[in-house]
Amino acid sequence: MHDTILPTFGLHAHTAFTIYITIGLAIFSLLLARRLALVPGRVQSIVELVVTSFEGMVDETMGHKGRKYFPFIMTFAIFIFISNLLGMIPGLLPPTANLNTTAALALIVFVATHIIGVKEHGIKYLKHFTGPVWWLMPLMIPIEIIGHLARPVSLSLRLFGNIMGHEQVVAVLLILMPLAYPLLAFSTVLGVLVVFIQAFIFALLSMMYIGGALEEAH
Repeated sequence: MHDTILPTFGLHAHTAFTIYITIGLAIFSLLLARRLALVPGRVQSIVELVVTSFEGMVDETMGHKGRKYFPFIMTFAIFIFISNLLGMIPGLLPPTANLNTTAALALIVFVATHIIGVKEHGIKYLKHFTGPVWWLMPLMIPIEIIGHLARPVSLSLRLFGNIMGHEQVVAVLLILMPLAYPLLAFSTVLGVLVVFIQAFIFALLSMMYIGGALEEAH
């Protein structure tokens, strides 16, 4: 059990912080929705800028069909970003530093990708696994299956490894304080980059996977 400044109510710390983040984002969304104005304030302007930029990236990566899945991808990006960000605050824990959390997120993307593929193409979606010509099917099907199964493993381990790794580095540097103060400052700056980059990479790969499922198989 990890020591935190917030109560966990007997839950695993990462589970408790996942709930905290979910409730916090829900409250923030409701408050923001009630205060939307024609002339946006500072908070609304920042939110609109982020949403517009992300929406443009979705269009470029997934095509026009991917726009309806924008809320799904954006939700993942925001949740992962906030989760990662908690690791920068003493006494709080990033849920993404736990493999159970990252594996759950990756599995949701994995399952959603194939559900969307079947929804868009029906039985023709299976052509994504058979290759361009029929006589390559015995070779292509195993390769494609292994490639698709590797996706959630890659997504979950990449995110978990980077966030957990940074947590461990910070913990060691804190033990060595004050001698390691310059290294801790450098690690903090690097951690800010990791927080953003890992959320961006997870969202970008999710868009690429779903975008691939939306494409016609050739």
